[in-house]
Formats: sequence, structure tokens, C-alpha cells
Amino acid sequence: MPHATLTLSSKNYSSWSFRGWLMTKLSGIKFEEILVSPDDAGARAEILLLSPSILVPCLTYGEVKVWNTLAIGEFLNEVAPKKGLLPKDQARRAHCRSISGEMHSGFVSLRSALPMNIKGRFADFKIWSKAKSDIERIEEIWRGCLEAYKGPFLFGDFSMADAMYAPVVTRFQTYDVKLDPVCEAYCDRVLAHPFVMEWIAEAKQEHEEIEELEVEF
Repeated sequence: MPHATLTLSSKNYSSWSFRGWLMTKLSGIKFEEILVSPDDAGARAEILLLSPSILVPCLTYGEVKVWNTLAIGEFLNEVAPKKGLLPKDQARRAHCRSISGEMHSGFVSLRSALPMNIKGRFADFKIWSKAKSDIERIEEIWRGCLEAYKGPFLFGDFSMADAMYAPVVTRFQTYDVKLDPVCEAYCDRVLAHPFVMEWIAEAKQEHEEIEELEVEF
């Protein structure tokens, strides 16, 4: 198997690093983590939504380099097709790609209003109306998938779609977002997944802080 590395930024703040790491763990390939300091200009710009940085996450697999998160998921599904990053059924696979793509390109208000901060806890956090619309859409997506495919995750087993929405789950916990019972239970299952628990544990050990994301605004 080719040597693989995954370049990541802050585990506490970088939602895209989290997604790429989860997908790589799901693929089952062995990989080395290369951590870029949050103080790095490119990584900081990515975390603060100021630039679509290509620094993180970036998967190197032998001579292949992949840096877009969806591209990483698609590539890993080709490398390890039996690991279930994408559903086997064509219709489910198309649905999975659609909601993963919606997460990748949308929900800008949610990202701006509720930046990922796993260590943070902000009770009674005031959520902007546009962010509330994003939250309602996410709940709609989750309920639809859980009803259609019977859980426990969005397409049955934990897949690329769950990896794409896992940082949203941590945001909802950080900012004490109230959800309907179905979505709340889904969040609990995501947070209990071994890979998610591993990432969160390591995020809590980070000492670096990004001041802009520690302010209650």
C-alpha cells in the first residue's frame, strides 16, 4: 500500500480538517498526520473563512495529492470501495453526494455565526435568523435520510455524509442549539462514534487559541 499522509490544521477549530480526517479513518488506510499550526497564515485564513485554503486537509497517497474535501472522499472510496464511504446503491449514492455537496458549498450563515470550537461552550447563544434557516434545512436533511434509510446514521452505516455533517454536530453542542428529538438522537450517535470521540479528545488537548473564535458575539 502506498505511503499516505494527511495534512491537518487545528483539531479544535478546523471543520474541514475534521471532515478529511474522518473520511481517511473510515477508509481504513494507514496514514501519518502532518499538523499545520493554526498560526500559519494559510491555515488561519481557512479556519476564519477568509480563504479557501488548499493547505488543509490535503491527502497524499503515494504520488497522488488530493486537497478538496469532497475529492478526498471520492478518492478514498475508489481506494477502499468496501469501506462504505459512499452507499452501494446508485440512488442512495447520488443522494449521499447531493447532501454532502450541499454541506460543502452551502450553509455559509451557519459557518459564520457558529464557528467550530469543540472546547467552547456558549449557553443561550443568540443565533442569527439566517443561521436559523440553515439549521432548519440541516434538520430537514437529517430527518429525511433517517426516515428513508432507517439509521442509525444518514445512510445506514457511518458514511461520507456523516463525516461532512459531524462538525455541525459539534457546533450544535458548542452553542447549545435546540433540536427536535430525532436530530438530537442522531447527534448523540455521531458524538458516540469512536472516530469522532478520538478527534474530540485530541481537540481538547490543544493549547492554541484563536482569539476571534473565543468571543461570545
